[in-house]
Amino acid sequence: MNKFRMHNYHHMSSRRKFLTKLTMAAAAAPLAAWHRSSQQAIPVPPVADGPTLRVALMGLGSYANRVAEAMQQCKRAKITGLISGTSSKLKEWGERYGVPEGSRYNYSNFDQVRNNPDIDAIYVITPNAQHKEQVVRIARAGKHAICEKPMAINAREGAEMVAACKQAGVQLLVGYRMHFEANTLEIIRMRNAGEFGKPLFFQGLSGFRIGNPSQWRLDPKLSGGGAMMDIGIYSVNGARYMVGEEPVWVTAQETKTDPVLFREGVDETIQFQLGFPSGAIASCLSTYRMNYLDRFFLDGENGFAELSPATGYGPIKARTHKGELNFQHITHQTTQMDEMAAILLDGKKPIVPLDGEEGLKDLKIIDAIYEAVRTGKKVSLKL
Repeated sequence: MNKFRMHNYHHMSSRRKFLTKLTMAAAAAPLAAWHRSSQQAIPVPPVADGPTLRVALMGLGSYANRVAEAMQQCKRAKITGLISGTSSKLKEWGERYGVPEGSRYNYSNFDQVRNNPDIDAIYVITPNAQHKEQVVRIARAGKHAICEKPMAINAREGAEMVAACKQAGVQLLVGYRMHFEANTLEIIRMRNAGEFGKPLFFQGLSGFRIGNPSQWRLDPKLSGGGAMMDIGIYSVNGARYMVGEEPVWVTAQETKTDPVLFREGVDETIQFQLGFPSGAIASCLSTYRMNYLDRFFLDGENGFAELSPATGYGPIKARTHKGELNFQHITHQTTQMDEMAAILLDGKKPIVPLDGEEGLKDLKIIDAIYEAVRTGKKVSLKL
């Protein structure tokens, strides 16, 4: 090969390599941007080291068991007390989690926690209708209250709980574990950054086929309702944090196919719609009759977000118009209890509130949903 041809060959070869690199870089750019969007650091920063939140669990059922196991991985929360009406459970759990006899109580004597410096907060995991009285007693004993959702069986009771905690100078938090879930918080961040444009529509599907007919969830005296109180509340709460506004009206319709299982006062299936000040609307389903219903969908002018499953114990799956989100799954209750420690002990402000006032707003909406079912009318909301 002569000098000229050799030079020309190297020039063309270098040019090809340069163009190939340029093309690959151009192709990789949107991929890298998508990767950054979908793989950002978990939105909840790790809980800083600090004092440990010492928690008594009240109501040692299946969900309390889930919380207790999750708390074994907590950095800043530990079980230091137990409250149950079953003495055998107190003994078994006390031995399992190293809780001494002096920090085990029943429902008659748990007011004595006021004299126990090893307990900062009590986590109420009992049937809905018992929450109000128990939280009021906890407040009077001078301890912080963490209450499972729904906070109470109606807004009137919820307001009494908020007032009692305020008067006692203690905090009231509600067990909204999804408020700390990484995929959920990334979607909220994207919405706040305008990445979906103006939110226009939200769909929330929350339901499963309920099993044991003798369980307390199907007893209106203990549950205060049916599917809406237990699972529909996820769509009520989710509509608010996904759209980013408070609803101003609600309409609702009930369907009941099994009046024996779902007796008077226990809703089986309710469809409900919410309207927001911006004009955004929500259409949701709450049911104890159908499986495979755990999906949130937010539609905006410029994009969308989907969570499916949206509120289960995980892993949560999420995608947006920019691609899938792939955050590492961390047990929700572990994150929740560490974050609650930071809220109660450090004064940390959560991205999505979960205090008593937040729980009260959901109860006002649920009250309005039941009223809309009863009257067939659009009910105005003032939250």
